[in-house]
Amino acid sequence: MLPMYRLALLASCAVLLSACAGPARSPTETTNNSANTNPVVNPAKPTDTPATGTSPPTPVGGHTPASRRTAIQRFGVELAASRKLSEPAVLALLNDARYNETVIRIVSPPAVGQPPAPRSWKQYRGRFVEPIRINQGRAFMEQYAAELDRAAERYGVPANIIAAIIGVETLYGRSQGNFRALDALTSLAFDYPDPKRPDRAEMFRNQLADLIELDLTGRIDARTIKASYAGAIGIPQFMPGSIKRFAVSASGATQINLSGSVPDAIVSVANFLVEHGWQRGLPVFAPVTLPASASKLVDGGLKPTLDWPQLRAAGARLAPGAKEGPWMRAALGVIDLPEESAGTVELRTATPNFFTITLYNRSYFYAASVADLAAELGKP
Repeated sequence: MLPMYRLALLASCAVLLSACAGPARSPTETTNNSANTNPVVNPAKPTDTPATGTSPPTPVGGHTPASRRTAIQRFGVELAASRKLSEPAVLALLNDARYNETVIRIVSPPAVGQPPAPRSWKQYRGRFVEPIRINQGRAFMEQYAAELDRAAERYGVPANIIAAIIGVETLYGRSQGNFRALDALTSLAFDYPDPKRPDRAEMFRNQLADLIELDLTGRIDARTIKASYAGAIGIPQFMPGSIKRFAVSASGATQINLSGSVPDAIVSVANFLVEHGWQRGLPVFAPVTLPASASKLVDGGLKPTLDWPQLRAAGARLAPGAKEGPWMRAALGVIDLPEESAGTVELRTATPNFFTITLYNRSYFYAASVADLAAELGKP
């Protein structure tokens, strides 16, 4: 999945946020919630072609039309049995799903021999830490100040971090996606275009199973709910598995509405982060000046593997004017934000809270952009 960093394969969307199902990329390239999706770029109206019951117009993902129908039927029968759901209801939902050509085109790997675009931290950051998103984020924080403050008090996640994630994911709820979740996930589950990535198709089957379960237990209407091309849903772009495990209601109600309720989205983001290790009172980055040789301390993983004594022994020092704090007793990691075309890299010292954000979206660029947007939103 990750040629530069050699990360473990993505096993579930729940730690995907998510986030948030595009083509797999390295930690500094991924742009999604939980399943490597682009959280804000929602392509034009999808092309809805034949229903899954009748198959796409040409064989896709290694399936012939007949074998595809058989695979979907078998999946539905096994899902109903394993989760104690109504088999006719499961099969009816699957029969209503439609193959989406646009989704498959978006996640298709580049042509053989086509080099990947150079990674650019400056370009990526500029998409999210920019005047429109900053100004709208400040207005969002003012409008929902009470809800953000309650979530921050309850979960220990600062209001500006919650707002920044929602801002990066959907421009504060304005860009939630225009694909039907049922179509996107069924297409990705049974027509994933890269035969070298069976793990991705399996992950999307699991997400499709969660979506169907959510529908049949009354939590989501899978026939109507819109999503990103990867199936990420609502204001915070949660994949179905994350909705099932981490979504909560701000009012304590049984019904949770991530597509229409900003308060529900706020507390769900905070709950997701806490459930994935957010530590109250820690910054995202430690105030550290790193030595010139710090690149060798980067391991590219999603967990901090160093500590302050090790960094200090390697030549790190407190930044000018910085104070000692609880981060000194936490695990730390050095992360890189490269500008490949220029041959340069920005290095930062990340705390466990940075790595928690990468579990919403497995990307150094994403987590650093969230942190930088949050810093702008937190300015007086």
